[in-house]
Amino acid sequence: MVERIASINAPADRDEWAAQDAAELYRLDAWSDDFFVVNDAGRVAVRPRAGDALEIEIMDVVDEARRQGLGSPLLIRFQDVLRARVQRINAAFNDAIADVGYTNIYRGVYPIKVNQLHEVVEEVLDSGRPFRMGLECGSKAELIAALPHLAEDDMPLICNGVKDRSMLSLILAAQRLGKNVIPVMEKFAEFDELMRLAEDKDQPTQFGVRIRLRTSGSGKWADSGGYRSKFGVSLPELMEIVEQLQATGREAEFVLLHFHLGSQISDVQILRQATKEIAQIYAELVSRGIPVRFVDVGGGLGVDYSADNDAGAIHYSLQEYTNAVVSTLAEVCDQRNVPHPVLVSESGRAITAHHSVLVVETLGAYQKNNIAKDYEAPADVHDAVKRLVDMHQQLRAHSAAHDVSELLEAFHTLDTVHEEAATLFRLGFLPLDQDALIERLYWSNCSLILQHLRAADPDPLPAEVHELEEKLVDQYLCDFSVFQSVIDHWAIGQAFPIMPLERLDERPDRRAVLVDLTCDSDGKISEYVSSNDDKSFLQLHKLSPGKPYFLGFFLMGAYQDIMGDAHNLFGRVTELHVYADDTEDDNFWIEKVLPGIKVQDMLAQVQYFPNDLERRMNAIIKSKIDAGEIRPKQGMKILEQYLACFQHETYYDTRESDEVKSQ
Repeated sequence: MVERIASINAPADRDEWAAQDAAELYRLDAWSDDFFVVNDAGRVAVRPRAGDALEIEIMDVVDEARRQGLGSPLLIRFQDVLRARVQRINAAFNDAIADVGYTNIYRGVYPIKVNQLHEVVEEVLDSGRPFRMGLECGSKAELIAALPHLAEDDMPLICNGVKDRSMLSLILAAQRLGKNVIPVMEKFAEFDELMRLAEDKDQPTQFGVRIRLRTSGSGKWADSGGYRSKFGVSLPELMEIVEQLQATGREAEFVLLHFHLGSQISDVQILRQATKEIAQIYAELVSRGIPVRFVDVGGGLGVDYSADNDAGAIHYSLQEYTNAVVSTLAEVCDQRNVPHPVLVSESGRAITAHHSVLVVETLGAYQKNNIAKDYEAPADVHDAVKRLVDMHQQLRAHSAAHDVSELLEAFHTLDTVHEEAATLFRLGFLPLDQDALIERLYWSNCSLILQHLRAADPDPLPAEVHELEEKLVDQYLCDFSVFQSVIDHWAIGQAFPIMPLERLDERPDRRAVLVDLTCDSDGKISEYVSSNDDKSFLQLHKLSPGKPYFLGFFLMGAYQDIMGDAHNLFGRVTELHVYADDTEDDNFWIEKVLPGIKVQDMLAQVQYFPNDLERRMNAIIKSKIDAGEIRPKQGMKILEQYLACFQHETYYDTRESDEVKSQ
């Protein structure tokens, strides 16, 4: 068995590490919003209910899933967290309204594009019922899904996105039913089409207008606002809409103003600036006789995934966000002597992100091959091998007498010998077994040099230290697909908090990069949330033979559930819907299990169907039987084995490995 690289950071005394150190390393205080903690047992626990100290250890949920025969990866939805987020956002807006003396109400709407899964939408609506919460849709399919959920007539449904004639016609039909459906005009042409349809049906309508503000967004979604925005009506077009309405006496149909600065607003001052701009437009319209009743400030209430000072960092609290919106809107309205409008926001990410945790099992750790500590080279080895063996022995005997310059010189010499050996092998002057031995010696010496450099703690840190750390990082193979479950990391470089779910009372002494099951070089996590200056690796524990090691990917509830890609035909993972209950064992119960997609269902999505595949496979096997290459019984067993795989899930099945180990 290959010797593992020595730890480069672990202290001699493990008692120097405590669970709180793990919380600081993985930045829980920055991103957890008090929903997740590391307890004294060294496990991650969720506190799903607002103002309640009840805790659920995530590994208890994983263990229960395993007892039910479920494999990983698992997506665990803590439904109570959804409810808590809805309550917190509404409470923050209502507190701001009370503090400012705002004379109207807040009506939140949930944009289902963030996570359209039915149970998520139903949980949000149920928890939002006391606040008269509504929905937002952005496509025809989302409109069809949302309409039947308008239980009360005044429940708002904001319709964004591009709308064709049939979608606008369905919106008018919903309005005829007395439902509070408000299509938002993204382009002037939509307004013309809606007016013609309403006239054809001899039906009054109501609509909103998205304004293309001068104020631009910030961070990754800066272009969602400002002149480069994909959507929105310009101010000249707005005035043309107003003139047409006044010419036809239909001013009352214009009921809502809307703007959107992007999925993540990083700077609350930009939000304040945009709110002031839309408030001035609202005040001007009201003064001109357009009785707008709603001002929709869009989405973008930030979720702090990493708390780092990058372009996407969030530098404000929930209460600061709501105070900025409410106070700015009130200030302009009071100055212009117009009534305060109903305030609407579409905070989808902030509602859903925290409730989902992706749990993946680590399948193995790939580390650089080392040489045995007591290795002695045979007399007939190549001179390059002898030089590296001598270096290895000197480094193992290294003492404080060796200064940093000597260690750096050793590293440079090591690199030179390694390159010379590569040239010799390419030219045919170095046997394969000795080239492999040089590889082992190279990595062993790199590990020792880095260990000694770390112990020397030079200031400033030489560039060679970073180079060695990058060379020596482990690869932890994990049972998941980046493209299916963490698509925003691959697509836009979004960092997600990731950490072990247990053993957090032990110091994690390995430097690791997480790689997935896909046969794609991009199938890895390249940036991590941690207190380390270097975010290119994650500190993890050494794997223990025969013991599973689970990692939790946090803040997965927004977009990742919906936007997954079918790379390598890895499909949806198994889901658990969990509710807190202090009368149950381990403080929870599993309300629903949604099994991961089966191979045959994943194949059907790309037009491979079992009957056709069975026919083709059967023909291949029959031809081999007829040719006498295999016996009939053997052929039928192969066919049965092939067909049985149709009912398997698409991911690596660690349960099979567990069964083999137990035999």
